[in-house]
Amino acid sequence: MRYDYHMHFEKGSYDVDWAKGFFEAAAKRGLTEIGITEHSHTFPEFKQLYYDDLILDESFVGKFQQQWLKKNKFKYTLDEYFEFMEKLKSAGYNAKVGIEVCNFQNQEQVAEILKGYDFDYIIGSIHFIRGWAYDSEEIKAEWDNHTLDEIYEAYTQEIEHMVASGLYDVLGHPYNIRLYRMIPDFDATPYLKRAIAALKKANMCVDVNTGTVYRYPIAEITPYYKFMKLASEAGLPIITSSDAHKPEDCGSYIGDAIDYVKCYGYTQGVTFNKRQRTMVDLD
Repeated sequence: MRYDYHMHFEKGSYDVDWAKGFFEAAAKRGLTEIGITEHSHTFPEFKQLYYDDLILDESFVGKFQQQWLKKNKFKYTLDEYFEFMEKLKSAGYNAKVGIEVCNFQNQEQVAEILKGYDFDYIIGSIHFIRGWAYDSEEIKAEWDNHTLDEIYEAYTQEIEHMVASGLYDVLGHPYNIRLYRMIPDFDATPYLKRAIAALKKANMCVDVNTGTVYRYPIAEITPYYKFMKLASEAGLPIITSSDAHKPEDCGSYIGDAIDYVKCYGYTQGVTFNKRQRTMVDLD
């Protein structure tokens, strides 16, 4: 089975004619199943959490993020999302209903927001390091203000805090902090082992994500090889995903992702239905 469990409608709208492109791309690439994981910043229910956590001062990071929060954000409610997914299903386009939630500090509030909705699976992802959107090209210069030791420590702390909540099924794109080819000259293994231990305790899966192949300079599958080896040794299950933000990217490099994980002994991945797991053979 080939499947893609991480993608977003945010570049378009809740329009069947636009969204069906994801399903058409999936069919062309031989995918059996897809799952939509709208970003939490799609939904006004999460708005205050962004304003609580992000750097929004008059620094260049803060000014950019002030504007970022005003562009194409918080435009559909969670109810509207579920209604649209039902509309797609009625039109013959069936997908699992997921969500990708950022690493908010107030996980209790996240739990309150999520509890009323019947998701198939929930991805938690580190998108901010101490309030800075580290993957944003426009504020890439902020990397120069931190050592990689500091970044790896802060990123790992964010993982530990988020997954300890017990709210999530999957950790999204682990250690994509390599995305701009910022490669440490130290052994990052202690950080990776801490993250693996936290995931193991939380009974979570790993998102094997090809978005960093075609969207960022590093041009590699995430998580990178050292994390993948440790995840395999720890017996952490996986999903495969493209992190598509446009219809034509759905399923991109999923075959490569399957070949990649097989190098570490994986022959199966996890699918979800109403937060329940099923192991499926990868081919």
